[in-house]
Amino acid sequence: MLKRTKYIFLLAFIISVDCYSQDPTFSQFYANPLYLSPSFAGATEEYRFGLNYRNQWPAVPGVFQTYSISFDKAMPAFNSGIGVLATYDVAGSGRLSTTNIGLLYSYDFSITKEWHIRPGVNFKFYYTGLDISELLFNSMLSGSGTTPSIYPPPFESIADVDFSTSALAYNDRIWAGFTLDHLLKPKTSFYGDDANVPIKFNLYGGAQLYKKTRLRVKLKEVLSVAVNFQTQSKFTQTDIGLYYYRDPLIFGLWYRGIPFLTTQAGDAIIGLIGIKTSQLHIGYSYDFTISNLIASTGGAHEISLIYEFTSFTIGTGKKRIRAIPCPEF
Repeated sequence: MLKRTKYIFLLAFIISVDCYSQDPTFSQFYANPLYLSPSFAGATEEYRFGLNYRNQWPAVPGVFQTYSISFDKAMPAFNSGIGVLATYDVAGSGRLSTTNIGLLYSYDFSITKEWHIRPGVNFKFYYTGLDISELLFNSMLSGSGTTPSIYPPPFESIADVDFSTSALAYNDRIWAGFTLDHLLKPKTSFYGDDANVPIKFNLYGGAQLYKKTRLRVKLKEVLSVAVNFQTQSKFTQTDIGLYYYRDPLIFGLWYRGIPFLTTQAGDAIIGLIGIKTSQLHIGYSYDFTISNLIASTGGAHEISLIYEFTSFTIGTGKKRIRAIPCPEF
């Protein structure tokens, strides 16, 4: 998560009256582009299907597993892209879960011959659930129990709507963008109190430092640098790293926890390995914890799969989309 607190705090979060949550974060954020920014909707040759799975802190039983599935389509005739994104995040022995299902749209403006701007929006349904039967409350304990008394919430699920917006600027070698998420601040309290998901701000970008192509089109070798800054409520996180692609393999190395730009300075080092073909991209990454939790978390495992494909008519005079230079992992 943007701020994964200790397991005890997670339990307090579940039963708290006045609580604030943070979103899960994927280390391979470019392998889940619609989650990073709705501006990436349709930023593919024609069709794109994506699957993502993250298991954070596996050494702590039952916490922080995130699943994502997405599908988007380019509409070059309208300089647009559309997509759908569903994410499911579950944590804790009570299986506190958050589900988002969103419809995305983006539009591509050509402001100069070299530069494009791509705004995007995401309208989504937000659902929070809890398996109360898995929780232990004061009334179930013998003796005096805890003070003050804690009672089960009156209901097990909350539904609301949400909205995010973004913008992305890019040319053939450089990209930069931002995303504002949870602008409608969906409800999160199981007791009916005034508790909402705080607005999240993402600022991301990067550049291709070196690029070698084959037949002037197909990428053969690329070295890229990228950064991703996030802030939500009182917490911030900054990742910076390098991607190296040499057909068909891609390698990445990231550092999370830049001092003064991250709540938890020196949080993790992230290694990535993947295979990238013209249609299929598969990646695996591992977050190696370097903070004072190094002996207790088990790091984080993440797997991504992207499948891009075209219809039989893609080569019959269709307008092609301008490629965004950021990596897919």
